[in-house]
Amino acid sequence: MRKEGESFKRLIEEFNRVGRILFTGGLNNSHSGNLSVRLGDRVVITRRGAMLGELAADDLVDVGLIEDDSGIALASTEVKVHRAIFAATSHLAIVHAHPRTATALSMGRDFLVPVDDEGRYYFKRIPVLAVRASIGSDDLERELPAMLKDYPIVMVRGHGAFAVGGNLEEGLQITHALEWSCDILLRCLALGMTEEDLMGDRTHGEW
Repeated sequence: MRKEGESFKRLIEEFNRVGRILFTGGLNNSHSGNLSVRLGDRVVITRRGAMLGELAADDLVDVGLIEDDSGIALASTEVKVHRAIFAATSHLAIVHAHPRTATALSMGRDFLVPVDDEGRYYFKRIPVLAVRASIGSDDLERELPAMLKDYPIVMVRGHGAFAVGGNLEEGLQITHALEWSCDILLRCLALGMTEEDLMGDRTHGEW
């Protein structure tokens, strides 16, 4: 990937915009999370330890979809997970974030089920994947791709969310929708409501 020209300028602008919204929206801390897009047989991913709220051109790393090359040492620790998802699905972008409320609720659930109407519009339920090692692990490489064929977002228990789409904005939107619904659920539970009382009708929703 040549870090020059209009196409790269648009790409870094999109990474910047999405990374900044993730950080300012409280979906990542200063140095957490990662973003990637697939460009043919290449993957552009944020570098290891990048600040998503302040991305620069050098924070984007170009790696092969299948084969390791010189960029692999600089890429995010989740790079092999991203490559496995791209290789097994038709998705073109991945947003990995650490939404606090969704992560907290994932600790005791196999699925996150929205109770608000907007959340129900987007999801019927969001699966929670429990693995022994949750950061850049072989378990994630093996389990996540198949799940992300059926769901636009998956929570990894105690870790964070992997959202997919045709571009980074789609992944951002679905991540925000998940955290918003989880925040509403947590507030309802804090008010003494039970999840059984809150369930209601689940006949609508895309997923």
